[in-house]
This record gives sequence, C-alpha cells and structure tokens, in this order.
Amino acid sequence: MSFLEVTWTDPATRARGHLVIDRLVRGVSSGGLRMRAGCTLDEVRGLARGMTAKEALNYEPGARYVPLGGAKGGIDFDPSDPRADEVLTNYLYAMSPYIERFWTMGEDLGLRQSTIDAAIERIGLQSSIQAVYPLLDDEKTARQRLADAFRVTVDGVGLDELVGGYGVAQAALIGVEHLNLKNPTAFVQGFGSMGGATARYLQRNGVKVVGLADVHGVIANPRGLDVETLLLSRDPSGGIDRTKLTENDVRLDGERWLDVEADVLVPAATSYAIHAGNAHRVQASLVVEAANMPMTEDAEAVIDALVIPDVIANSATNSWWWWTLFGDVEPTAASAFGKIDTNMRRLVGQVIARPSPRAAAREIAADAVEEIDKRF
Repeated sequence: MSFLEVTWTDPATRARGHLVIDRLVRGVSSGGLRMRAGCTLDEVRGLARGMTAKEALNYEPGARYVPLGGAKGGIDFDPSDPRADEVLTNYLYAMSPYIERFWTMGEDLGLRQSTIDAAIERIGLQSSIQAVYPLLDDEKTARQRLADAFRVTVDGVGLDELVGGYGVAQAALIGVEHLNLKNPTAFVQGFGSMGGATARYLQRNGVKVVGLADVHGVIANPRGLDVETLLLSRDPSGGIDRTKLTENDVRLDGERWLDVEADVLVPAATSYAIHAGNAHRVQASLVVEAANMPMTEDAEAVIDALVIPDVIANSATNSWWWWTLFGDVEPTAASAFGKIDTNMRRLVGQVIARPSPRAAAREIAADAVEEIDKRF
C-alpha cells in the first residue's frame, strides 16, 4: 500500500499524470519524473516501489545521507509534442504542494533536468529537491556543493550525466569478472545520459561496444564502435549523428536491437523493453538493467543470463545527488567515481552469487528499510 497516490488531468490536452509516494523517511521521498506516451499509474506505482528499494540499498550507518522514501511521477504524453513543456509546467504546478514538502524529483525517461528546472522556476518554486532542504545541517553550503558538482565536466560531458552510467558500467564489469568472460563485447540500448556514459566507461575498461540503439535505429560493428565520437556528437535526446559513422558501421532497423551478438546487454531506454514476446532473442550472458523496469518478470524467467537488477545497477545517479548534497562526497569526479566504485562493488557483490540477484536485492532493501525505520 502506497503512502499517497495522485492522478491529474491536464485541462488543455487531457493528458494524464500520476504521482506515487511509496513511503516517507523523515517526511521526505525521492524519485524522478518521466514523460512518455502510455505511462500508467501501475507503471508509476512500480517505479515508486523500486525507488524505495534503491534508496534503502544505499543505506550506510554513519553516513551523513540517510536514504529517503521512494516516490515517482509520470505523465502520459509524448515528450516530442510541441505542447510538452506546457503539459509539464501544468503538472508541476498541480503537484507543487508535494514538491514543496514531500517529494524530491529529477529527470527520468523523456525529460531533461534542465527542462524540469526551467518549469520549476516558472511556477515559482526554489528547486525540484527543495523538500530535502530542512534535513540539511548547512543548506547554503550543501546547495553550493551540489551546484559546484553540476559544473564539473569530464572529457566534454557533465559529471551529472556520467555518474549513472558510470555506475552501470562498474556493475557490468563486476558481472564480467564473475562470469569470467574473455574479450567481452556489449550492446547498449539507449544513448542518453545513462546509456551514453555506460558505453563510454565499458569501452574505456576494455569491453568492446559492438552495438548501440537510439530512437532512429541500431548501429552495429563487430570490430567495435567509436563510442567517444558518437557520444560527443549526439543530440540532446541521445540521437546518434549518422554523419559520424565509419564505413564499417552497419545501420539496422530499431526492432533488430536484440539481433546484435554481444556478451553484455544493457537496456538503457524504456521500461518493459524485454518481454515475453522477445525474451527468446536475448543472446547475452549478462544483462545489466540501466533503465527502470526494462524487463518483465515473465521475460526474466526464460532468459538464460545473469541479470543485475535496476535497483542496484542504475542507482548511482540518485545516490550521487544525495551523497554530494549531504557531504559524503566532494564535488569532483574523482570523489564521485571513487564512491560509486566502492558502493557498486559492495552491492553487486552481495547479490551476484545468489540464485536470484533481484530477489536478493529485495531482501537486502527490506532489511535496510526495517533498520532505517527503527532509527527514525
């Protein structure tokens, strides 16, 4: 049973939006806002439960950051529609009482943080995460530390766009080591913030990226793609600039993304991308969930692969915000990546040898929730 569920209808477009607060810790919850055509209340409810687990899994006794409760927002609307900004603004205005006091939120599928920030400013709120400010010991210093971190770039890409995918890549590398895969190859579905950074740090750690998928289709090359060139030339939505392809790169239709042979598969785009209808096409030995809920339960039951679940693999973005704000990491790439390395090795190590890493993650999260509840 969720703590709170709200459904809203936009008066102009009749678009539907949802907010689910799964639970509160110290009066606050955390979880992003997505916009996609077909987004449902059930989807948002599942994502909010996932955020509760994702927060709890990062509980460290003695750390300044105490995991928040889980929440999620979702708008059933096409983010490419010219009216999308207006719909977003109307939704945020309707949800503003919750954003002010209970719900900290940021970008998710279909929305950029800069777009959310602009809408937050239009409706007169301080920040998309202002509900957490009363929990800070020194709000001014904490906000400056986070602002400083957002100004950091690493080889042409903002640190805030890299931390999530860096964590996914580290989870994948631990999986590669566990499975003893030699000369591993990877396919990444989605080339936005999460997928792009994942591809960069897989390649930099010796994993050949042989395929990428974006909204326009699939690019493949068994010799490996020039990930860095494609990363630095992609558009704001993660679209690959086809003029940057080499003569050996092959273009395929989007529905063929599971046809590219690779040892590691990283679904980093939409929810439910792997389902009962296509699960038999998964060829990888290792699946690392960079997107939220990219695989249905019935699909996972038939896939012969080690699956590192989303609540662990993609948790670094969320955690990095709070680690930085509360002062557990400094506003530098070295501090952020060092913390992510340590945390990912701890989390993946706890679940990877179990019969079901997803079930193990649930058990660990439930234990952490119980401990947090006793403490607060």
